[in-house]
Amino acid sequence: MNYTDSRVPVDVMARQAGINFENMIVVETFGKENCLLPSKSTRTPRARQGETVLVVEDDPDVRAYTVEMVRDLGYQVISAADGRAALRTLDAHPELRLLFTDVGLPGGMNGRQLGDEAVRRRPGIKVLFTTGYARNAIVHHGRLDPGVQVIFKPFTYSDLAARLRKAFES
Repeated sequence: MNYTDSRVPVDVMARQAGINFENMIVVETFGKENCLLPSKSTRTPRARQGETVLVVEDDPDVRAYTVEMVRDLGYQVISAADGRAALRTLDAHPELRLLFTDVGLPGGMNGRQLGDEAVRRRPGIKVLFTTGYARNAIVHHGRLDPGVQVIFKPFTYSDLAARLRKAFES
């Protein structure tokens, strides 16, 4: 089969823990050889040295899977199941640079309250929210509150990579 700079999209959708994955295979031909090469537009942003993320998610399966994805992107990862545990972890780990929290958390503290308290305790920490249903906690009249970053579930691996990178660089 002979391709001339053909781009062949291959969608591989895997629903696991409410997260979608999409993969793109790019086929480019140079002379008679077919090569699989990553496209510049599909390169996944990766962690930089020293970037550590606190993942807060109450569902153990979703938390484990999210931790695995974030770790796969090259970040150091610590996790917690609720807001109180997250604050204890935040206090015990000065290396944490980003809080990635679900908005809907049990235990009397939602993700938005956790984010506010984390910033109060650690000015400069980055916060990225995720939610599958509680949009009103951070979205008002169709707009995000100023400075709020969010990724809505289900999200793709590449979307998570881009949002984490953007949150670190904000």
